[in-house]
Amino acid sequence: MKRKDTIIMIISILFIFIVGFLIRLDYATLPRVPSDEKAFLMDSNGLPYMHELDSYYNYRLTENFIEHGYLGDTKINGTEWDMHSYYPPGVPMDYPPLIVYLAAFIYYLINLFASIPLLTIVFWIPAFIAPLSGIVAYFLVRRFTNDFGAIAAGIFIVTAPMFTYRTMAGWFDTDIFIIFFPLLITLLFFMAVDNRNNFRRGLSFAVFAAFSMFIYSLAWNGWQYIFYFIILFSAIYIILCKYKNRKVKNFIVIYSTFLLGSLLLIGILSGFINVYKVFMSPLELVSLSQNPWAPWPDVYATVSELIRPSLLEIISSVGVIFFSGLFGFIWMFRVMIDHKLKNNVLYKMDWFFYSFLLLWSVVGIFTLFKGARFIMMIIPPMAVSGGIFIGIVIEYLGKLKNIQRFEIFKRHKNLVNILAILILIGLTIPAAFNANERISHLQPFANDDWRSASEWIHDNTSNDTVIISQWSFGHFFTATADRPVVFDGRMGYIETLPSRSYGDVYPFGDKSPGIYRQYWIDKAFSTSNETLSSGIFRMLASSGDLAYLSLNSYTIDSAKSVEILNNILGVKKDVANDLLINNYHLNQEQAESILKYTHPIETHPYVLVIPDQFMFLGKDLFRYGEWDFNKNNGSNITYLNTKFNISNGILCTTDGLKMDIDSGVITWNNKTPYKLITISNNSHTQRTIDNEGDFIVFLLMNDKRAIVMDKKFENSLFTKLVIKRGNSTDFEMVYKTNSVYIWNYKN
Repeated sequence: MKRKDTIIMIISILFIFIVGFLIRLDYATLPRVPSDEKAFLMDSNGLPYMHELDSYYNYRLTENFIEHGYLGDTKINGTEWDMHSYYPPGVPMDYPPLIVYLAAFIYYLINLFASIPLLTIVFWIPAFIAPLSGIVAYFLVRRFTNDFGAIAAGIFIVTAPMFTYRTMAGWFDTDIFIIFFPLLITLLFFMAVDNRNNFRRGLSFAVFAAFSMFIYSLAWNGWQYIFYFIILFSAIYIILCKYKNRKVKNFIVIYSTFLLGSLLLIGILSGFINVYKVFMSPLELVSLSQNPWAPWPDVYATVSELIRPSLLEIISSVGVIFFSGLFGFIWMFRVMIDHKLKNNVLYKMDWFFYSFLLLWSVVGIFTLFKGARFIMMIIPPMAVSGGIFIGIVIEYLGKLKNIQRFEIFKRHKNLVNILAILILIGLTIPAAFNANERISHLQPFANDDWRSASEWIHDNTSNDTVIISQWSFGHFFTATADRPVVFDGRMGYIETLPSRSYGDVYPFGDKSPGIYRQYWIDKAFSTSNETLSSGIFRMLASSGDLAYLSLNSYTIDSAKSVEILNNILGVKKDVANDLLINNYHLNQEQAESILKYTHPIETHPYVLVIPDQFMFLGKDLFRYGEWDFNKNNGSNITYLNTKFNISNGILCTTDGLKMDIDSGVITWNNKTPYKLITISNNSHTQRTIDNEGDFIVFLLMNDKRAIVMDKKFENSLFTKLVIKRGNSTDFEMVYKTNSVYIWNYKN
């Protein structure tokens, strides 16, 4: 390589990295938050709380690894167990460890020179690692077109809005790997294919590609998709070549080396269970498309990133890549079918790579049916296509100097380069601003109130105290309070389903972990029977899923098992025993085997942790808490949490709620409520308006929010603890901040 080319390459790499790095920094300063409010959203290290709460799961595992050399909390019969998640009993540690290894390595390295807290290091890691994906894209596209197209591809990658958002500083999750490795593996595989006639060189690149696949298997649970794609695409290519009597012996050697090398490295270095997952992982896609625990309500349906995206969401998430990628495929095809044109502007391209790139995009589009999360899958091929498109445009500009009417290009030899640089600037600036805009308005979910609540739990409860809250809050509290939760962001551990039948690590196989706990938590909050609520919480905190699983082994009927548990959890043990024997025809031995889990002699203490965000979950909570297991669905629940404004004596919302302050007349979508309950400064007043009304309106005057709720939940535990925030018959508030409340059971 010439010195000039080397300098251009280094400058290009630095440019891509710097752009990718800088646009990921805004979250660290919370630019849209007023200065006097920032301190509340920042931790003890002077940085915002990490935006994505899953980040705290990775942080906790990294802490474990640094403290005792493995990700889990302890080892049971040689297997690592996480005793903070899905407790009791906890879960076997089944998680891709690369993010932990990387963070620990960086932590050790930096702390050789300075004492920097782990939380600070993991906050910044994404901003440094994510831009490397753009550099890999640069090298991949550079194989097929000019440096300008390669730079464009790198910029497209690092500024893709969804990728930027999910890899900004403060989002410490595996997203930093899921574009980098597919691009790297593709680059190395095609370098092996291009050098297939040079046995040693081609074989070396195939081994490097296989090793990269092994590393990717340590990085993300969805690593198999690129493995499947390369293997199946190459197999089809071999079949077509055989059909056309083309020589493919050397290609088969490369293909076999990559295939067998990947499987051997994964099996030998990370365990053959991961090879087993290769063949079982298609079942995970099936699991995502249907509820494997039906008729239990599917908590995964509430995860926004698993909801199918609209076309507008796709375009806004990938940015300019969407259009440049489409143009790229069209123009590549146009150039490829014209032999002369191809030799002039795209002579390095062949149909093999074009087909690979096009089908990669098609496969990525099909994954979108599984949810918005998979928009990330289409970014790499579309960015590569877009980069090649820019390369073609620059090549066309370079040919203008040979056309008589464009003599200006002859007179000014650097004009093409100047125009190319202007094109790159024109792409970079709006793309960077667009990506940055998505970050700049973000605020942490957690805050100082959350941290204070965690510290109170850590300092004032025993180590075996179990935290009960909504799943989305779990990872933060396990990491900061150092107490187990019954349910967290890994929910039913659905990604482990395909491998649970391998060995005996999971005592209950595909039955547990599951999604049952979401129903029980929602049932406890939606009912007005507080003894039932406390019975549910006691069962979850002390025996987890064992009561349901044991009972269901007798009834073989989920609906019947739920009915029985709902009837016995709210009564005393002797009454429950009579119900099991006389009403549900269990024998004494069977009844006792259930009661030791529903009414255990020794119980785990628990606390209910209720942040303000709990109030926004009412619709799904009531729907799932009232789930009809016989019909496998929930009813249409009325629940609305909305902001109100008061102007000229009229209180109104954008959702149809309107109230005349002077007369007290209130309607919602022209219907009158059963009751109006006004809450201010922890006291409330209520007024019955229309006995025929089927909903209640709560006005939270301090928060300037209105809640419209089905009246049958007026006396629910949710209403008492979450909305009114007052002590109930069985639960008392033991700690509160401005936005987080901790409740204890009155023994």
